[in-house]
Amino acid sequence: MMGPFNLHFIRDISLGYLVGGAGLIYGIRNPGIAVFAAIWPAFHAIYHIAIFFDRGIPMDTIAAANLLFIQISAWLSLWAAWSRRWN
Repeated sequence: MMGPFNLHFIRDISLGYLVGGAGLIYGIRNPGIAVFAAIWPAFHAIYHIAIFFDRGIPMDTIAAANLLFIQISAWLSLWAAWSRRWN
């Protein structure tokens, strides 16, 4: 499902996360930017949910890593950014 090692792809995705992280930090001053920055991790999390169902809903270490490192951080950052818009 992952394919061969591709350094270019890894760097592209890393830069996307770097820009998103910078947007979340900048979003402390401008909450609208934080919401925009949190959208990429949320879409990435949705994609991983689809993969989870495609794999037959296994409860294994891959699912645990997905929950701990992708789902929780994505949805918490989106929730924090969204709730801050009205404060």
